[in-house]
Parts: sequence; C-alpha cells; structure tokens
Amino acid sequence: MTPANPEQACKTTGMSTAANSNAAAPGGQTVGAVASLTGVTIRTLHHWDSVGLVNPSGRSRGGYRLYSAADVDRVRRILLYRELGMPLPRIGTILDAAEYAPGASLQQLRADLLDSISRLETTVEAVDRMIEAADGGIRLSPGEQVAVFGSAWQPSWVARARDRWGTTDQWAQYAERSAVMTTADWTRNADSASALTQALAEAMSAGVVAGSPEANTLAERHREWISGYFACSHSMQVCVARTYTADEGSAAYYDATAPGLNRWLRNVIDASAAAAGVDPETAVWE
Repeated sequence: MTPANPEQACKTTGMSTAANSNAAAPGGQTVGAVASLTGVTIRTLHHWDSVGLVNPSGRSRGGYRLYSAADVDRVRRILLYRELGMPLPRIGTILDAAEYAPGASLQQLRADLLDSISRLETTVEAVDRMIEAADGGIRLSPGEQVAVFGSAWQPSWVARARDRWGTTDQWAQYAERSAVMTTADWTRNADSASALTQALAEAMSAGVVAGSPEANTLAERHREWISGYFACSHSMQVCVARTYTADEGSAAYYDATAPGLNRWLRNVIDASAAAAGVDPETAVWE
C-alpha cells in the first residue's frame, strides 16, 4: 500500500535501510555483520582494509564493501594469530604466502596455541607456589620442616616470622625464592646454616671477641647466608640479630648449640655493623 505522504515514505525507507545495514547481503556480508560475527570492531575492520590485511571481495549495488565467506575466514585466522602475539605485518605475510596451505597452517597454529597454554599453565603454577610461600612462609609441612632443620626446630617460628616481616618487600623476595625451592634445596640450606652455627659456636668457645677480624668475617658470612633469602644490609642484619635475644624461639635455637651463643652473635653482628658505619642503636629495617 502506498504511504499517505512522501515524508512517511522517506521515514519508512530509512528505517528499512537501518534495520538491514548489518544483515547479510547478496554476494557477501556487510562490515557491520562481520563485526558482529567475529567480535572485531568496525573501525578495526576498516583499518585492516586500509592496510591491505583483509580487503572485502565484493561490492553491493550501493557500492558498500561485502565480505565473502573466505574473507570472514581470513578475519578469524588473523584473530587467532594475533592471540599468539604475532604482529599484523607478519600475519599478512603468512596469509599471503604463495605456498600458504590452510590445513598445515591451522595445524601449526594449533601447536602454537597448545604451547602458549602450556606456558601459561606453568606460569599459573609458579604464581600458586608464590602465593603458598607468601601465605605460609615455607612450602614444607611441619613434619618436613623438623626432618630438614632438626628436632630443635619449631614450625611456629615460620608463622612468627611472617607476622613480623610479612608486609615487607624482603618477605615478598623471600617468598618468591622459597616458592621454587625443593626439599633438597632446603636440606642444603639447612646444612649450610648448621655449618655456620657450628663455626660461630667454635669461635665463641675459642674466645673470639666481637669486633675482631675473625668475628667480622663470621658476621659477614652470617649476612651472606641471610642474603640467600633476601637482600640484607648491615642495618637489617642488626634488626635480625635483635631477635636473637628478644625472641624466645631464636634464643633457644642458638643456645641449643652453645649456651650464650645468641648474645655473643648479636654482639658480633653489632660490632661488624659499626665497622661498616651503621650505629646498632639506631639501625632500622630498610
């Protein structure tokens, strides 16, 4: 039926055109339809057209670009390659190569995606280990801790250390390193700590005094041992040494090797820090 007036006819025609602008057209899909189908913005499709990455194969009677099924398939391939982080010029080179074989290309793409998934899964596992280490302080069960560090070890010391230092950058650094440590790694570290403690006890028994070259060497060895877990300055070493006399657990650990070792070690570390220009009385956690 003919509209009552020309104005109504224009409105009706405009509405019809707008409603069908994104629909499939004879000979291909409009840019709006392809955008909806693939999730790519119209602006991106226009850009890919301008740089020659995807040129629509057809034209509508009104001169609008139309994408064939092959064009849409090319858009999807570009998206897959882009997910792998491949730059657009490289994608275009691959797709335009004379020897390009869709089947073989898709097989390679699938292999690349599986490789990416594997790398991401490995990364997730590493992050999970870091979270576990940051929350727990060490990725060993209480029983494993005692087996590694000896019967004098108290697993509660780990929680106590986390409560004291858990918000520091050094704890985060420690957690990152401990996250990848195996039981064998912890055993080696425990053996190193045991050897150091024994050397400290022997030096104290031999009458080595704080501030002497031998005592300073042992203090530096102690600081290097701590630095295996996080970067430890002389000032921070003094703060750690304070716990050897203020913390019951730390005191018991060293006194189990030699009575008075905790106090002697703190004096040795204070003297070594003073020699390095740090006042033990005003030392702070950096």
